Amino acid sequence: MKLYGSLVSPYVARAVFAARLKGLSLEAQTPPGGGIKSPEFLALNPLGKMPALEDAGRVVPESMVILDFLEDAHPQPALLPAKPMDRAQARLLGRIVDLYIMNQLGVFFRNMNPASRNDTDIEAAKAALHKSIGQLEHFMGDGRYAVGEELGYGDVAIFPCLMMTQSVVANFGITDLYAGHKRLTRWWQQMQADPRTAAFVTEYQAAITAFLSRR
Repeated sequence: MKLYGSLVSPYVARAVFAARLKGLSLEAQTPPGGGIKSPEFLALNPLGKMPALEDAGRVVPESMVILDFLEDAHPQPALLPAKPMDRAQARLLGRIVDLYIMNQLGVFFRNMNPASRNDTDIEAAKAALHKSIGQLEHFMGDGRYAVGEELGYGDVAIFPCLMMTQSVVANFGITDLYAGHKRLTRWWQQMQADPRTAAFVTEYQAAITAFLSRR
């Protein structure tokens, strides 16, 4: 298997994180042609986005679909819970992050320079982000992890995205993204402390920091 993209992308990081938890060797590599808009990469994935996973001559794009592929192709150890409703909840958390939380990051990225910052846009993005965080809190599980007591699919789906979000919005005065949200606060602390996530946290945070320092 080959995973095309840059680790700094939370969507690429999802796939890398999932693979590591499954004991697979799958690291992000430069797309054919040197970038996601190159003719070589577009021939594989005309969506022109990362990540894309190539296996046995076929290509799977979209990070959440890649997570499902890894779960189907390498079912042990399982990341998805056993119960259908728990599996739905795990997938729902990723969906909320993708559609409602990550959707706000573009506004923050476009306003990273304080000298040209549009305060009206930023305040609207902050309000939308806080609303979405509250919605995510509502659907989080009551256990130590996103869904129950086991590290799994839901954690993989949301953790890289929230790491990136937390790092970006810290530049706009949001130092505690989960203030007032008990489930998310407990989960965030658990993810930082879990020895199975420690290496990933260190590596991915370094990638985020280097990326933001260039903006």
